[in-house]
Amino acid sequence: MRHAVPSGGLLSGAVLLSGAAAVPLVLAVLGAPAARTAPDRAAALSGARSASGGGAAPRVVRYRGLSVPVPAGWKVYDLDRDPTRCVRYDRHALYLGRPGPQPDCPARIVGRTEAVHIQPADRDAGDGRLTRTVVHPRQLATLTVARSVDHEARLALPEAGVTITGVYGTDPGALQRLLRGTRVTGRVRPADPSPPPPDVRRERPPGTGGGAPALDRPWTKGRGFDTCSAPSLPTMKAWRRAFKVTNIYIGGAARGCAQPNLTGSWVSEVRAMGYRVTPTYVGLQAPCGTRPQRFTGRNAAVQGRRSAVDAARKARDLGIREGAPIYYDMEAYRHGRSACRAAVLRFVDNWVRRLRAEGYEPCLYGSVKSAIRDVSRATGIHRPTAVWFANWDGNPGVYGDPFIPDGRWSPHRRVKQYRGGHRERHGGVSLNIDSDMVDGRVH
Repeated sequence: MRHAVPSGGLLSGAVLLSGAAAVPLVLAVLGAPAARTAPDRAAALSGARSASGGGAAPRVVRYRGLSVPVPAGWKVYDLDRDPTRCVRYDRHALYLGRPGPQPDCPARIVGRTEAVHIQPADRDAGDGRLTRTVVHPRQLATLTVARSVDHEARLALPEAGVTITGVYGTDPGALQRLLRGTRVTGRVRPADPSPPPPDVRRERPPGTGGGAPALDRPWTKGRGFDTCSAPSLPTMKAWRRAFKVTNIYIGGAARGCAQPNLTGSWVSEVRAMGYRVTPTYVGLQAPCGTRPQRFTGRNAAVQGRRSAVDAARKARDLGIREGAPIYYDMEAYRHGRSACRAAVLRFVDNWVRRLRAEGYEPCLYGSVKSAIRDVSRATGIHRPTAVWFANWDGNPGVYGDPFIPDGRWSPHRRVKQYRGGHRERHGGVSLNIDSDMVDGRVH
Protein backbone atom coordinates (compact mmCIF):
# COMPACT_ATOMS: atom_id res chain seq x y z
CA MET A 1 0.00 0.00 0.00
CA ARG A 2 1.34 3.43 -0.87
CA HIS A 3 1.35 6.13 1.81
CA ALA A 4 1.07 9.78 0.88
CA VAL A 5 3.63 12.15 2.36
CA PRO A 6 2.51 15.78 2.71
CA SER A 7 4.17 18.27 0.42
CA GLY A 8 7.00 19.81 2.38
CA GLY A 9 7.16 16.89 4.83
CA LEU A 10 10.70 15.85 5.71
CA LEU A 11 11.45 12.71 7.52
CA SER A 12 14.23 10.86 9.32
CA GLY A 13 17.71 11.46 7.95
CA ALA A 14 16.73 14.83 6.48
CA VAL A 15 15.99 18.24 7.99
CA LEU A 16 13.60 20.82 6.66
CA LEU A 17 14.93 24.35 6.95
CA SER A 18 13.17 27.68 6.65
CA GLY A 19 13.54 31.28 7.69
CA ALA A 20 15.80 34.11 6.71
CA ALA A 21 18.98 32.04 6.42
CA ALA A 22 17.41 29.73 3.85
CA VAL A 23 15.47 32.31 1.85
CA PRO A 24 18.30 33.84 -0.24
CA LEU A 25 19.51 30.42 -1.44
CA VAL A 26 16.10 29.18 -2.44
CA LEU A 27 14.93 32.36 -4.12
CA ALA A 28 18.14 32.63 -6.10
CA VAL A 29 17.62 29.15 -7.48
CA LEU A 30 13.89 28.95 -7.89
CA GLY A 31 12.98 32.50 -8.72
CA ALA A 32 9.43 31.99 -7.43
CA PRO A 33 7.61 31.99 -4.10
CA ALA A 34 7.22 28.64 -2.42
CA ALA A 35 3.98 26.86 -1.71
CA ARG A 36 2.67 26.69 1.84
CA THR A 37 4.19 23.92 3.88
CA ALA A 38 1.67 21.33 4.96
CA PRO A 39 1.46 20.61 8.69
CA ASP A 40 3.55 17.60 9.64
CA ARG A 41 6.06 16.47 12.22
CA ALA A 42 8.57 19.02 10.86
CA ALA A 43 6.18 21.90 11.55
CA ALA A 44 8.36 23.19 14.37
CA LEU A 45 11.13 23.77 11.83
CA SER A 46 8.92 25.29 9.18
CA GLY A 47 6.89 27.86 11.09
CA ALA A 48 9.01 30.88 10.19
CA ARG A 49 7.48 33.34 7.74
CA SER A 50 9.18 35.06 4.87
CA ALA A 51 9.99 38.77 5.17
CA SER A 52 6.90 39.66 3.14
CA GLY A 53 4.72 37.92 5.72
CA GLY A 54 2.82 35.91 3.11
CA GLY A 55 2.92 32.15 3.32
CA ALA A 56 5.59 29.80 4.62
CA ALA A 57 9.25 30.42 3.89
CA PRO A 58 10.76 28.58 0.93
CA ARG A 59 11.97 25.10 1.73
CA VAL A 60 15.50 23.74 1.87
CA VAL A 61 16.32 20.13 2.70
CA ARG A 62 19.49 18.96 4.42
CA TYR A 63 20.46 15.39 3.72
CA ARG A 64 23.84 13.72 4.34
CA GLY A 65 25.97 16.84 3.96
CA LEU A 66 23.83 18.42 1.25
CA SER A 67 21.55 21.46 1.32
CA VAL A 68 18.95 21.06 -1.44
CA PRO A 69 16.35 23.65 -2.54
CA VAL A 70 12.87 22.21 -2.96
CA PRO A 71 10.82 23.85 -5.73
CA ALA A 72 7.27 24.89 -4.94
CA GLY A 73 4.82 22.06 -5.48
CA TRP A 74 7.40 19.27 -5.14
CA LYS A 75 6.90 16.50 -2.60
CA VAL A 76 9.74 15.05 -0.55
CA TYR A 77 9.90 11.35 0.28
CA ASP A 78 12.16 9.58 2.76
CA LEU A 79 12.73 6.13 1.32
CA ASP A 80 14.34 4.86 4.52
CA ARG A 81 11.04 5.38 6.31
CA ASP A 82 8.89 4.43 3.34
CA PRO A 83 10.89 1.68 1.59
CA THR A 84 8.04 0.53 -0.65
CA ARG A 85 7.68 4.00 -2.18
CA CYS A 86 8.04 3.85 -5.96
CA VAL A 87 10.62 6.30 -7.30
CA ARG A 88 8.57 7.79 -10.12
CA TYR A 89 9.92 10.07 -12.80
CA ASP A 90 6.54 11.29 -14.00
CA ARG A 91 5.91 13.52 -10.97
CA HIS A 92 7.80 16.43 -9.41
CA ALA A 93 9.43 14.93 -6.33
CA LEU A 94 12.64 14.71 -4.34
CA TYR A 95 13.46 11.20 -3.11
CA LEU A 96 15.97 10.72 -0.29
CA GLY A 97 17.64 7.48 0.75
CA ARG A 98 17.83 3.96 -0.54
CA PRO A 99 14.79 2.43 -2.21
CA GLY A 100 13.54 -0.75 -0.61
CA PRO A 101 13.99 -4.17 -2.20
CA GLN A 102 10.44 -4.21 -3.57
CA PRO A 103 9.04 -0.81 -4.58
CA ASP A 104 5.27 -0.72 -4.97
CA CYS A 105 5.04 0.67 -8.50
CA PRO A 106 2.10 0.72 -10.91
CA ALA A 107 2.30 -1.76 -13.74
CA ARG A 108 3.40 0.84 -16.28
CA ILE A 109 4.43 4.48 -16.14
CA VAL A 110 5.54 6.20 -19.33
CA GLY A 111 6.78 9.78 -19.46
CA ARG A 112 9.00 12.06 -17.41
CA THR A 113 9.12 15.42 -15.73
CA GLU A 114 11.72 16.89 -13.40
CA ALA A 115 12.53 14.64 -10.42
CA VAL A 116 15.60 14.04 -8.26
CA HIS A 117 16.76 11.04 -6.26
CA ILE A 118 19.63 11.36 -3.76
CA GLN A 119 21.01 8.25 -2.09
CA PRO A 120 24.14 7.11 -0.25
CA ALA A 121 26.99 6.43 -2.64
CA ASP A 122 27.85 3.04 -1.20
CA ARG A 123 25.13 1.46 -3.30
CA ASP A 124 24.86 1.79 -7.07
CA ALA A 125 21.56 2.98 -8.49
CA GLY A 126 21.32 -0.07 -10.69
CA ASP A 127 19.99 -0.51 -14.23
CA GLY A 128 23.38 -0.77 -15.84
CA ARG A 129 24.18 2.95 -15.79
CA LEU A 130 27.84 2.72 -14.88
CA THR A 131 28.89 6.21 -15.94
CA ARG A 132 28.70 8.99 -13.37
CA THR A 133 29.92 12.55 -13.47
CA VAL A 134 32.09 13.12 -10.40
CA VAL A 135 31.44 16.64 -9.18
CA HIS A 136 33.48 18.73 -6.77
CA PRO A 137 31.40 21.00 -4.52
CA ARG A 138 32.80 24.11 -6.20
CA GLN A 139 31.48 22.86 -9.55
CA LEU A 140 27.84 22.63 -8.48
CA ALA A 141 27.11 26.35 -8.84
CA THR A 142 28.13 26.29 -12.52
CA LEU A 143 27.02 22.74 -13.37
CA THR A 144 25.62 22.25 -16.85
CA VAL A 145 22.99 19.56 -17.43
CA ALA A 146 23.35 18.82 -21.12
CA ARG A 147 20.53 17.44 -23.20
CA SER A 148 20.85 13.69 -23.46
CA VAL A 149 19.09 10.90 -25.28
CA ASP A 150 17.71 9.51 -22.00
CA HIS A 151 16.87 12.90 -20.36
CA GLU A 152 18.91 11.97 -17.31
CA ALA A 153 22.01 13.01 -15.35
CA ARG A 154 23.90 11.09 -12.67
CA LEU A 155 26.30 12.86 -10.36
CA ALA A 156 28.68 11.49 -7.75
CA LEU A 157 29.50 13.80 -4.84
CA PRO A 158 32.18 12.00 -2.80
CA GLU A 159 32.46 14.84 -0.25
CA ALA A 160 28.82 14.33 0.70
CA GLY A 161 28.90 10.57 0.21
CA VAL A 162 25.94 10.59 -2.18
CA THR A 163 24.89 9.87 -5.73
CA ILE A 164 22.31 12.13 -7.37
CA THR A 165 20.08 10.97 -10.21
CA GLY A 166 18.14 13.76 -11.89
CA VAL A 167 15.69 13.46 -14.78
CA TYR A 168 13.86 16.07 -16.84
CA GLY A 169 10.87 16.23 -19.14
CA THR A 170 11.72 18.23 -22.24
CA ASP A 171 14.12 20.97 -21.07
CA PRO A 172 17.01 20.32 -18.65
CA GLY A 173 16.95 23.95 -17.45
CA ALA A 174 14.74 23.37 -14.38
CA LEU A 175 16.80 20.38 -13.27
CA GLN A 176 19.99 22.37 -13.80
CA ARG A 177 18.73 25.24 -11.61
CA LEU A 178 17.91 22.87 -8.76
CA LEU A 179 21.28 21.14 -8.94
CA ARG A 180 23.12 24.46 -9.14
CA GLY A 181 21.34 25.56 -5.98
CA THR A 182 22.43 22.45 -4.09
CA ARG A 183 25.30 23.01 -1.64
CA VAL A 184 27.67 20.67 0.15
CA THR A 185 27.50 21.76 3.80
CA GLY A 186 29.89 19.22 5.29
CA ARG A 187 31.71 15.98 4.79
CA VAL A 188 29.90 12.77 5.62
CA ARG A 189 31.56 9.52 6.57
CA PRO A 190 30.84 6.63 4.22
CA ALA A 191 27.52 4.98 4.85
CA ASP A 192 27.34 1.57 6.41
CA PRO A 193 27.82 -1.11 3.81
CA SER A 194 24.68 -2.28 2.14
CA PRO A 195 23.45 -5.64 3.41
CA PRO A 196 24.47 -8.60 1.28
CA PRO A 197 21.92 -9.66 -1.33
CA PRO A 198 19.45 -12.32 -0.22
CA ASP A 199 20.35 -15.93 -0.83
CA VAL A 200 18.32 -16.87 -3.86
CA ARG A 201 19.13 -20.35 -5.05
CA ARG A 202 19.33 -20.85 -8.74
CA GLU A 203 16.66 -23.12 -10.11
CA ARG A 204 16.90 -25.15 -13.25
CA PRO A 205 14.27 -24.32 -15.84
CA PRO A 206 11.66 -27.09 -15.77
CA GLY A 207 12.28 -29.84 -18.28
CA THR A 208 15.61 -28.56 -19.59
CA GLY A 209 18.01 -30.82 -17.70
CA GLY A 210 20.22 -27.83 -16.90
CA GLY A 211 18.58 -25.07 -18.86
CA ALA A 212 21.16 -24.24 -21.54
CA PRO A 213 19.21 -25.32 -24.67
CA ALA A 214 16.01 -23.51 -23.68
CA LEU A 215 17.84 -20.37 -22.59
CA ASP A 216 19.84 -20.23 -25.82
CA ARG A 217 16.80 -20.63 -28.05
CA PRO A 218 15.81 -17.20 -29.42
CA TRP A 219 12.10 -17.65 -28.67
CA THR A 220 9.86 -19.18 -26.05
CA LYS A 221 6.20 -19.79 -25.30
CA GLY A 222 4.41 -19.21 -22.02
CA ARG A 223 2.90 -16.76 -19.57
CA GLY A 224 4.62 -13.47 -18.91
CA PHE A 225 4.21 -10.30 -16.86
CA ASP A 226 5.59 -6.80 -16.88
CA THR A 227 5.78 -4.21 -14.16
CA CYS A 228 7.28 -0.74 -14.03
CA SER A 229 10.29 -1.50 -11.81
CA ALA A 230 12.19 -4.78 -11.87
CA PRO A 231 11.13 -6.82 -8.82
CA SER A 232 13.54 -8.08 -6.20
CA LEU A 233 15.18 -11.47 -6.65
CA PRO A 234 13.15 -13.06 -3.81
CA THR A 235 9.96 -11.83 -5.52
CA MET A 236 11.11 -13.24 -8.85
CA LYS A 237 11.75 -16.57 -7.19
CA ALA A 238 8.32 -16.53 -5.51
CA TRP A 239 6.64 -15.84 -8.87
CA ARG A 240 8.63 -18.34 -10.92
CA ARG A 241 6.10 -21.16 -10.79
CA ALA A 242 3.42 -18.91 -12.26
CA PHE A 243 5.41 -17.23 -15.04
CA LYS A 244 8.04 -18.01 -17.62
CA VAL A 245 8.80 -14.54 -19.03
CA THR A 246 9.35 -11.11 -17.48
CA ASN A 247 9.89 -7.72 -19.06
CA ILE A 248 12.56 -5.20 -18.04
CA TYR A 249 12.66 -1.50 -18.94
CA ILE A 250 16.34 -0.89 -19.70
CA GLY A 251 16.23 2.86 -20.44
CA GLY A 252 14.89 5.71 -22.51
CA ALA A 253 13.73 9.32 -22.22
CA ALA A 254 10.16 8.29 -21.32
CA ARG A 255 10.91 5.48 -18.85
CA GLY A 256 8.85 6.42 -15.83
CA CYS A 257 10.30 4.39 -12.94
CA ALA A 258 13.70 4.06 -11.31
CA GLN A 259 15.25 0.61 -11.43
CA PRO A 260 17.04 0.00 -8.11
CA ASN A 261 17.16 -3.77 -8.65
CA LEU A 262 18.08 -3.88 -12.33
CA THR A 263 21.75 -4.79 -12.72
CA GLY A 264 23.71 -7.24 -14.80
CA SER A 265 23.76 -9.70 -11.91
CA TRP A 266 19.95 -9.40 -11.57
CA VAL A 267 19.53 -10.34 -15.23
CA SER A 268 21.88 -13.32 -14.82
CA GLU A 269 20.17 -14.54 -11.65
CA VAL A 270 16.69 -14.25 -13.10
CA ARG A 271 17.66 -16.16 -16.23
CA ALA A 272 19.30 -18.79 -14.01
CA MET A 273 15.92 -19.25 -12.32
CA GLY A 274 14.53 -20.19 -15.72
CA TYR A 275 12.95 -16.90 -16.74
CA ARG A 276 13.28 -15.46 -20.21
CA VAL A 277 13.46 -11.69 -20.50
CA THR A 278 12.11 -9.09 -22.94
CA PRO A 279 14.40 -6.01 -22.73
CA THR A 280 12.40 -2.87 -23.56
CA TYR A 281 13.54 0.69 -24.27
CA VAL A 282 11.05 3.49 -23.53
CA GLY A 283 12.25 6.38 -25.67
CA LEU A 284 10.70 9.39 -27.38
CA GLN A 285 7.08 9.04 -28.39
CA ALA A 286 4.99 9.84 -31.46
CA PRO A 287 4.39 13.52 -32.33
CA CYS A 288 0.64 13.03 -31.82
CA GLY A 289 0.96 10.98 -28.65
CA THR A 290 0.06 12.13 -25.14
CA ARG A 291 3.54 12.12 -23.58
CA PRO A 292 5.66 15.27 -23.61
CA GLN A 293 8.81 13.42 -24.69
CA ARG A 294 8.30 13.28 -28.47
CA PHE A 295 10.20 13.13 -31.70
CA THR A 296 9.00 15.21 -34.64
CA GLY A 297 8.42 14.60 -38.31
CA ARG A 298 11.65 16.46 -39.01
CA ASN A 299 13.92 14.58 -36.57
CA ALA A 300 12.23 11.15 -36.56
CA ALA A 301 15.01 9.44 -38.51
CA VAL A 302 17.80 10.90 -36.39
CA GLN A 303 16.04 10.11 -33.12
CA GLY A 304 15.31 6.56 -34.24
CA ARG A 305 19.03 5.97 -34.80
CA ARG A 306 20.04 7.68 -31.56
CA SER A 307 17.60 5.58 -29.59
CA ALA A 308 18.98 2.40 -31.12
CA VAL A 309 22.56 3.30 -30.18
CA ASP A 310 21.57 4.15 -26.60
CA ALA A 311 19.43 1.03 -26.22
CA ALA A 312 22.30 -1.17 -27.42
CA ARG A 313 24.69 0.49 -24.97
CA LYS A 314 22.31 -0.01 -22.06
CA ALA A 315 21.75 -3.64 -23.02
CA ARG A 316 25.50 -4.26 -23.07
CA ASP A 317 25.85 -2.59 -19.66
CA LEU A 318 23.38 -5.15 -18.32
CA GLY A 319 25.28 -8.07 -19.85
CA ILE A 320 22.60 -8.72 -22.49
CA ARG A 321 24.54 -10.22 -25.33
CA GLU A 322 24.29 -9.23 -28.98
CA GLY A 323 21.68 -11.17 -30.87
CA ALA A 324 19.10 -10.63 -28.14
CA PRO A 325 15.88 -8.73 -28.90
CA ILE A 326 15.26 -5.18 -27.72
CA TYR A 327 11.68 -3.91 -27.90
CA TYR A 328 10.98 -0.23 -28.49
CA ASP A 329 7.98 0.97 -26.45
CA MET A 330 5.84 3.15 -28.75
CA GLU A 331 2.75 4.11 -26.79
CA ALA A 332 -0.66 4.68 -28.40
CA TYR A 333 -1.08 7.75 -30.60
CA ARG A 334 -3.74 9.31 -32.84
CA HIS A 335 -3.66 6.81 -35.64
CA GLY A 336 -5.73 8.89 -38.07
CA ARG A 337 -3.17 11.70 -38.48
CA SER A 338 -1.23 10.89 -41.64
CA ALA A 339 1.77 13.16 -40.92
CA CYS A 340 2.15 11.66 -37.47
CA ARG A 341 1.84 8.14 -38.85
CA ALA A 342 4.54 8.88 -41.43
CA ALA A 343 6.86 10.17 -38.70
CA VAL A 344 6.34 6.99 -36.66
CA LEU A 345 7.15 4.80 -39.66
CA ARG A 346 10.32 6.81 -40.34
CA PHE A 347 11.36 6.48 -36.72
CA VAL A 348 10.71 2.72 -36.65
CA ASP A 349 12.53 2.17 -39.95
CA ASN A 350 15.65 3.88 -38.57
CA TRP A 351 15.37 2.17 -35.17
CA VAL A 352 15.26 -1.20 -36.92
CA ARG A 353 18.16 -0.58 -39.27
CA ARG A 354 20.48 0.94 -36.68
CA LEU A 355 19.75 -1.54 -33.90
CA ARG A 356 20.40 -4.38 -36.31
CA ALA A 357 23.74 -2.77 -37.16
CA GLU A 358 24.46 -2.62 -33.42
CA GLY A 359 24.06 -6.41 -33.29
CA TYR A 360 20.64 -6.71 -31.60
CA GLU A 361 17.28 -7.90 -32.91
CA PRO A 362 15.00 -4.83 -33.32
CA CYS A 363 11.50 -5.42 -31.98
CA LEU A 364 8.51 -3.19 -31.25
CA TYR A 365 5.91 -2.79 -28.49
CA GLY A 366 2.78 -0.81 -29.22
CA SER A 367 -0.97 -0.60 -29.31
CA VAL A 368 -2.46 -2.98 -31.82
CA LYS A 369 -4.63 -0.12 -33.12
CA SER A 370 -1.79 2.35 -33.77
CA ALA A 371 1.92 1.47 -34.01
CA ILE A 372 1.52 -2.25 -34.62
CA ARG A 373 -1.23 -1.83 -37.21
CA ASP A 374 0.61 0.98 -39.00
CA VAL A 375 3.91 -0.91 -39.17
CA SER A 376 2.12 -4.08 -40.25
CA ARG A 377 0.48 -2.31 -43.20
CA ALA A 378 3.42 -0.13 -44.21
CA THR A 379 5.48 -0.65 -47.34
CA GLY A 380 9.00 0.50 -48.07
CA ILE A 381 10.27 0.27 -44.47
CA HIS A 382 12.33 -2.23 -42.53
CA ARG A 383 10.00 -4.01 -40.13
CA PRO A 384 10.92 -5.18 -36.64
CA THR A 385 11.85 -8.82 -36.17
CA ALA A 386 9.06 -9.37 -33.64
CA VAL A 387 6.24 -7.46 -31.96
CA TRP A 388 4.74 -7.15 -28.51
CA PHE A 389 1.25 -5.80 -29.00
CA ALA A 390 -1.22 -4.40 -26.49
CA ASN A 391 -4.85 -5.38 -26.85
CA TRP A 392 -6.55 -5.57 -23.47
CA ASP A 393 -9.41 -7.79 -24.59
CA GLY A 394 -8.71 -10.49 -22.00
CA ASN A 395 -7.95 -13.07 -24.69
CA PRO A 396 -4.41 -14.47 -24.32
CA GLY A 397 -4.28 -15.82 -27.86
CA VAL A 398 -1.47 -14.26 -29.90
CA TYR A 399 -3.15 -15.01 -33.25
CA GLY A 400 -6.56 -14.17 -34.62
CA ASP A 401 -6.31 -10.46 -33.84
CA PRO A 402 -8.36 -8.39 -36.32
CA PHE A 403 -5.62 -5.74 -36.65
CA ILE A 404 -2.69 -8.02 -37.53
CA PRO A 405 -2.74 -10.64 -40.31
CA ASP A 406 -1.82 -14.04 -38.91
CA GLY A 407 0.88 -14.39 -41.54
CA ARG A 408 2.73 -11.35 -40.25
CA TRP A 409 5.35 -11.99 -37.55
CA SER A 410 4.94 -15.74 -37.57
CA PRO A 411 6.04 -18.15 -36.20
CA HIS A 412 7.38 -17.39 -32.73
CA ARG A 413 7.54 -13.61 -33.21
CA ARG A 414 4.62 -12.37 -31.10
CA VAL A 415 3.92 -11.33 -27.53
CA LYS A 416 0.46 -10.15 -26.54
CA GLN A 417 -0.30 -7.90 -23.59
CA TYR A 418 -3.90 -8.95 -23.04
CA ARG A 419 -4.68 -7.37 -19.66
CA GLY A 420 -3.65 -3.99 -18.23
CA GLY A 421 -2.64 -3.00 -14.73
CA HIS A 422 -3.98 -5.17 -11.91
CA ARG A 423 -2.67 -6.88 -8.79
CA GLU A 424 -1.76 -10.54 -8.57
CA ARG A 425 -0.34 -12.56 -5.71
CA HIS A 426 1.99 -15.52 -6.11
CA GLY A 427 4.18 -17.21 -3.54
CA GLY A 428 2.86 -14.83 -0.89
CA VAL A 429 4.01 -11.71 -2.79
CA SER A 430 1.71 -9.17 -4.46
CA LEU A 431 2.63 -7.01 -7.48
CA ASN A 432 0.85 -4.64 -9.83
CA ILE A 433 1.36 -6.08 -13.32
CA ASP A 434 0.22 -6.29 -16.91
CA SER A 435 -0.42 -9.81 -18.21
CA ASP A 436 1.26 -11.18 -21.33
CA MET A 437 1.17 -14.31 -23.44
CA VAL A 438 4.42 -15.07 -25.22
CA ASP A 439 5.15 -16.92 -28.41
CA GLY A 440 8.02 -14.77 -29.49
CA ARG A 441 11.56 -13.46 -29.24
CA VAL A 442 13.16 -13.25 -25.83
CA HIS A 443 16.55 -13.04 -24.16
